[in-house]
Amino acid sequence: MVNLGLTIGNLKFRNPVITASGTFGNGSEFDDFIDISRLGGVVLKGTTLELREGNPYPRMAETASGMLNSVGLQNKGIDYFEREIYPRVSAYDTNVIVNINGSYIEDYVALAERVNRLEKIPAIELNISCPNVKMGGMAFGTNPVTAREVIRAVRAAYSKVLIVKLSPNVTDITEFARISEEEGAESVSLINTLLGMAVDVKSMKPSLSTITGGLSGPAVKPVALRMVWQVANAVRIPVIGIGGIMTANDAIEFMLAGASAVQVGTASFIDPQVSVKIVEGIEKYLADKKFSDVKDITGRINR
Repeated sequence: MVNLGLTIGNLKFRNPVITASGTFGNGSEFDDFIDISRLGGVVLKGTTLELREGNPYPRMAETASGMLNSVGLQNKGIDYFEREIYPRVSAYDTNVIVNINGSYIEDYVALAERVNRLEKIPAIELNISCPNVKMGGMAFGTNPVTAREVIRAVRAAYSKVLIVKLSPNVTDITEFARISEEEGAESVSLINTLLGMAVDVKSMKPSLSTITGGLSGPAVKPVALRMVWQVANAVRIPVIGIGGIMTANDAIEFMLAGASAVQVGTASFIDPQVSVKIVEGIEKYLADKKFSDVKDITGRINR
């Protein structure tokens, strides 16, 4: 038997495969395709204090080996979440994690306080790294001073497991990982999307209404893998790897580079069952390699 379980802070995961925010909706969209309880966890789409319409269309564009998005954190706000979404996701037999966003530190704190009261939400992913909103988001995640301020403020307001999602659009991502650890985060997740753009040569206009957006998919994997390896060697808290994970082998690469768990994102648009397939693939790999515990491969590339 292979043990796929792991712990982040005091939170137990049945396996290391989690779905990434913004690519899995609020979970119910995938109920017809997979048994969500088979996953280690799900990160719900980004939530803000107030309703947010998001950016104007067009806000998605296909690229070579990936996609650009500029959705802009469209959601109906925390009131709607508590009233309509929370009752549904409470029934899932897995870790349901809320990705929180704000334009100001006070927004993050107020949102963290609201989510803290929800019994069936054991963790939040603090998104200080979104590259396609005009206020907040990336502004916090690319400045060490403001990053520290928002993490510290949220940590003071939130008593459960805190995961900080890091931006790759910085000179040294390990600096932000260290800040997260110093301010009490139980984990960091990385990477968020890379800032990119595309142009429609027929119309001679940018492909996105916002001109730039977040690049995800297989194209970003080598960058994400390098950053996960760097961060895993810079902090002691668990690292959750994100970026272009399409197969079990991709996930295993991230784990060998130092990730304790992984998030599957863009791949779910192509195959809504891919996350469960990745769980099965990791288990088979461990059995074939005679490993009894998934933790045995975390960071093994460094040995």
